[in-house]
Amino acid sequence: MRAAFRHVTWLAALGLSATAAFAQEPVQCRLALAVGMDVSGSVDRVEYRLQMDGLANALMHPDVQAQVLQSPEVPIYMAAFEWAGRTNQRLIFDWTALDSPEAIAGLADTLRNAKRGLGPNDTAIGAAMLAGEELFNRLPGCWRYTLDLSGDGTNNNGPEPHVARTSLKGRTINGLVVALDLTVGRDERQMELMALSAYYRRRVIQGPDAFIEVALGFRDFERAMTRKLLRETETLVLGRR
Repeated sequence: MRAAFRHVTWLAALGLSATAAFAQEPVQCRLALAVGMDVSGSVDRVEYRLQMDGLANALMHPDVQAQVLQSPEVPIYMAAFEWAGRTNQRLIFDWTALDSPEAIAGLADTLRNAKRGLGPNDTAIGAAMLAGEELFNRLPGCWRYTLDLSGDGTNNNGPEPHVARTSLKGRTINGLVVALDLTVGRDERQMELMALSAYYRRRVIQGPDAFIEVALGFRDFERAMTRKLLRETETLVLGRR
């Protein structure tokens, strides 16, 4: 898999020296949660905004905040990035401790102000996995590592997901499958949802607690992401790993 990592150059290109200390000394962290959102050509400007605002609103949901902040002395760390083609991953915000309402609100503001970068039509899920692993490698010491990948299509560029995920041994990968918008016929939407969910189950998610959440179009993204965050954080209390 070494050759595949050569395609993941976004961290080095950004020159994130401010967080270099993460790679040198373990942090007190009960969960490292990296969220990767699909911004490939199938995602238009409106759908991009629905994703960013949806994640922001999910973080601000009172139930999510209550679970995230239950053990601030051993916080959850979160990072978020966009992904599209094999060489197109862009960091939205770097690892941040979710240890106060102010910290969470700051990330929500960053998401709401995010501007879409240029990306190709390609959908490179495997490369997004490798980008997530590079993030994890810079944050040692966490009890658990979870990569959230949202997407509305199958891989068509770069390493295959079921091959790339072998580089994430010991990491959990969850999926948020975005079905066709509600403007299409019910039967067509149901068929696409079943096919894409099956693909994510076979080739994308991994780990004993891995799961898929479904959004019925991007307008349903906020609801699905809220459910996803609640499920991922509900058992992460101090002293339970």
